[in-house]
Amino acid sequence: MNRTEKEELVAEMRDVFANSSTVVVAHYSGLTVSEMEELREQVREAGAGFKVTKNRLTKLALADSKFEGLGEMLSGPTAIAYSEDAVAAAKASVAFAKKNEKLVILGGAMDETALDVNGVKALASMPSLDELRGKLVGVLQAPAQKLAAVSQAPAGQLARVFGAYGKSEA
Repeated sequence: MNRTEKEELVAEMRDVFANSSTVVVAHYSGLTVSEMEELREQVREAGAGFKVTKNRLTKLALADSKFEGLGEMLSGPTAIAYSEDAVAAAKASVAFAKKNEKLVILGGAMDETALDVNGVKALASMPSLDELRGKLVGVLQAPAQKLAAVSQAPAGQLARVFGAYGKSEA
């Protein structure tokens, strides 16, 4: 890799860190090529990105970013998962690590907050942004449906009373 390529890689990584809200750092030693492709596919489906990194260049890209503290974790065969959604990268990484012990999660960060392994697992157990939006819509719709049902019920009951009264008169 020549100097220009290294500079481009550092600039690309700076953009990744600037546009991400969560970064997960992991060791991938022992994963086969097909396992790495499966991992990348799962991460992509979750709406996140996955990149095998050169530690020294990634440390340069981390300098002066909100994820600067992650530099300590960068040693050995390191990869990062990143996403704009706060939980997507953590969910995908933890899900794959449960099935394949060769992917070892070291930690991560959510914005300026550093996360250890347990923090990443806790983040992965949270609902995604889309799931939260769906729940919020459901919560907002429920009162409106109940209000409509309650407002229609007296009219229905009144109609039944009149109907019953009409039948008894006849």
